[in-house]
Amino acid sequence: MAKARVLLVEDDPVQANATKKILQGTGYEVLWSQDGINAIKSVKMMKPDIILLDVVLPGLDGYEVCRWLKLDENAKGIPVIMLTVKKELADKISGLQIGADDYLPKPYNELELNARIYASLRTKALQDELRMKNKQLEELLGKVEYMAITDALTGLYNRRRFHDVLAKEFERSKRYGTPFSLVMLDIDHFKKVNDDYGHQAGDTVLREVSNIIMKSIREIDTASRFGGEEFMVILPNTERENAKIGSERMRTAIERHQFPGMDRPITVSIGIAGLPDPELANEDRLIRCADYALYSAKRNGRNRIEATEGKDLEKTS
Repeated sequence: MAKARVLLVEDDPVQANATKKILQGTGYEVLWSQDGINAIKSVKMMKPDIILLDVVLPGLDGYEVCRWLKLDENAKGIPVIMLTVKKELADKISGLQIGADDYLPKPYNELELNARIYASLRTKALQDELRMKNKQLEELLGKVEYMAITDALTGLYNRRRFHDVLAKEFERSKRYGTPFSLVMLDIDHFKKVNDDYGHQAGDTVLREVSNIIMKSIREIDTASRFGGEEFMVILPNTERENAKIGSERMRTAIERHQFPGMDRPITVSIGIAGLPDPELANEDRLIRCADYALYSAKRNGRNRIEATEGKDLEKTS
């Protein structure tokens, strides 16, 4: 604190020199402004740690300067000690109401002046430390929240987040009658990839497929890793036929992609279900319907897309 930068705003040169000597003798760096306009300029340019602000100033008085400081985002955290010959209670209240941190009547005692400055700087240091810790805590909570809803390997949302989003979209679709589609995607012969190339190569394939999925969808869509080599994509405001078009882009992009270390193409099978569908009364049936469509794609030769409706589930019962 002894090396803190103090801005002294005082129009009387004699009083200013006397105060500067006191402060410099204590070890503070002292800046001096004789009026409110230059004081504001000094705050912007020099960024003092604390401001000693005389009330009676030419042009802008101390109250107006203090009001401006406390409204400015970059200056409002700087402590302001008002200095004045006025001793009426109303004057002190006016200064404190507009944001001054302390009030010191003239003539002031050297020890009291230093004590007030030290106390204000100590309070500011504690507030700065608290803000820093709060910021760190917010960042930590953000990371924890991100980890709680994200698949560590692919960076996509995890199964927990998928179910949360699906529940909201399902409810919204039921309430307002808006369409949405659910796309279930599975990497073909993924076990053989792991067996032939190793699990590290398999992880690379999972990451690359995830990247292609993310590049193929809109900002309002939600992609997640459902488990193993299975992925889910929720497409709001999208009917099944339009979901087929987007899914075909994904399928083609994956088939044509050159995966690192692979000497053969990687393909995916895709199943699609969606609302509105009177046979899909809950989210579980919607997932089962998409899973049945995926099963059909696998059964019919893989590397293809199938779309089913809720009534198709009855055929499997």
